[in-house]
Amino acid sequence: MQIISSKDNELIKHIRKLKEKKYRDLNQEYVIEGIKLIKEAIEEKAEIEQIIVCDNCLDTEVIPKDIMYEVAKYECIYVTEKVFISISDVSTPQGILAVVKRNKEDKSIDYKQDIIVVLDDIQDPGNLGTILRTVDSVGLNQIIVSKGTADCYNTKVIRSTMGAIFRVNIIECEDLEKTLKEIQENDFKVVVTSLQTKKSLYDIEFNKKAIVIGNEANGVEKKIQNMADEKIKIPMLGKTESLNASVATGVVLYEYVRQKIGQ
Repeated sequence: MQIISSKDNELIKHIRKLKEKKYRDLNQEYVIEGIKLIKEAIEEKAEIEQIIVCDNCLDTEVIPKDIMYEVAKYECIYVTEKVFISISDVSTPQGILAVVKRNKEDKSIDYKQDIIVVLDDIQDPGNLGTILRTVDSVGLNQIIVSKGTADCYNTKVIRSTMGAIFRVNIIECEDLEKTLKEIQENDFKVVVTSLQTKKSLYDIEFNKKAIVIGNEANGVEKKIQNMADEKIKIPMLGKTESLNASVATGVVLYEYVRQKIGQ
């Protein structure tokens, strides 16, 4: 078994460069790390290019044997601990990562679903990953993100999705206003979260709605608010006026779930 021991190996340099968005976009690849994410990728039949394993893991049996059995079906490359640490993005690596090919981007919107979640310049990778996970948890299979939204293939985003990255179609749009007008033409109402309304999220019916979640600092941009069919807010009993973007998304989407299961 050959073990890569040099940080200057071409594959190792390639994996390190995949930490840059520009390089990820150019190669249409991204990196996932950890036993759970690798297992999810295999189960969801993600297009795995290579799986990199730290040779120490074979001795310590950190990686379960059933996972190693599945890993062996792919192009599996072993590296020394020193090399693995140089490409890992976590402080306590589990000794396994993979290079995954991005799905061929399907920019067509699925209008068969009850609601469509739209993100307007969400910046925090943790928020973005948690929102993707929440979207997946309520049974939706797509999300629309503005051009100014954080990169969905950032390693922190991917970790936060807990595997949802493999199940949710991410549709990045160049012009959010234009995309929302197209959505309206397909008989969906555009709903924005706003403090400038008395209408609660509990006052609307979650059917054929596009829910726009705004930027953490500035909310939904003004031109999007102006074209919205409805504005809603989350009622609050305390002094806090707003919630974290991912928490707000969860509250809104689980009102949709409540209505759905109550039908």
